[in-house]
Amino acid sequence: MVKVILVTGVSRGIGRKVVDNIFSSKEDAVVYGIARSEAPLESIKKQYGDKFFYVAGDVTDKTIVAKLVEDALARHGKIDSIVANAGVLSPVQNIKEIDVEAWKKLYDVNFFSILTLISLTIHHLIKTKGNVILVSSNASTQWYSGWGAYGSSKAALNHLALTVSQEGDGVKAIAVEPGVVDTPMQIEIREKIGPAGMSSEALKMFRDLKSTGALLDSNIPASVYAKLALNGIPSDLNGLYVGYDDKRL
Repeated sequence: MVKVILVTGVSRGIGRKVVDNIFSSKEDAVVYGIARSEAPLESIKKQYGDKFFYVAGDVTDKTIVAKLVEDALARHGKIDSIVANAGVLSPVQNIKEIDVEAWKKLYDVNFFSILTLISLTIHHLIKTKGNVILVSSNASTQWYSGWGAYGSSKAALNHLALTVSQEGDGVKAIAVEPGVVDTPMQIEIREKIGPAGMSSEALKMFRDLKSTGALLDSNIPASVYAKLALNGIPSDLNGLYVGYDDKRL
């Protein structure tokens, strides 16, 4: 039976590679994707045809997210997995210069949009004994200069996975950090975030990761997220925060 999978942030980076990995598998699946930019979504649609459906818009807009869910239910009658990938890094700033409103905007994308998606899908996921896959970060458990907003929002996701696993009536959830991946977010770090947001040592570290070829190809963690969405979360990992390279995956 066809697997119905919802993925956020599908236009580029890890999200796009999740879609590619789902369709390169031998599983029968369809993907419903959401992203702000319509042109990349149209490109994916052209590539995969009636296996891919999308809604263009901001993940913080509940009406947009609701439309994505409603479209999936109208066409396929169920939802098997969600992959919550959309996220932003800014504001990057020292705690002494904190902009509370900017933190709230980040939380709207990185946490509350995902909470909204779960609230709209949880009863349908209960019916399918489905899966919630959350894209976390190692910044959720360790300090990076100026990353207080981003790291704390990802830590909240880790706990959200635990909550869903305990209260979701059979729905499994997991938070998986993808490693340090060569995505547009890394370009933002290297080229747009200056020493006012991060220490010079931290900026040098990220620039060195790029120059030495140490950044991961986004396809590597994306293949893990796709496998979890297709095959389900192992019971012994339900509710946990793990790395993409955890041997249990």
